Amino acid sequence: MSDIEKVDKYLEEAGMFFLATVDVDQPKCRPLGLHILHDDKIYFGVGDFKEVYHQMEANPKVEIVATKGEDILRYYGVAKFEDNPEVLEKTWEILGELKALYDENGWKMKLFYIDDATAEFRNMFSVDESYNFKY
Repeated sequence: MSDIEKVDKYLEEAGMFFLATVDVDQPKCRPLGLHILHDDKIYFGVGDFKEVYHQMEANPKVEIVATKGEDILRYYGVAKFEDNPEVLEKTWEILGELKALYDENGWKMKLFYIDDATAEFRNMFSVDESYNFKY
């Protein structure tokens, strides 16, 4: 299993994880669940009408945190938005009826991956494994 596959598997097993952004000088954190591994990148999605998208445009430094019991994944770096029709199609397959709501309102799903990234598998006291990803 590759390092990025380990990160994706951890997110899958955790189920829900949290995306942290910066809103001017205030940290913001929200739960997410969508992640798609494609071409050795893990893609995430946010709506173009949401504050989180505008925060990431202004400051693309992000962090994702997931937990399983006492174990923690910290996955952080620079969000890179990318139009990828294959990943978008998979996104709508996963999100199902949400596509109709987006279409109805003229909203767009913005896909991103984390570049110049570090993934730390850790516990409360130490880092057990660490991987870097640069695309």
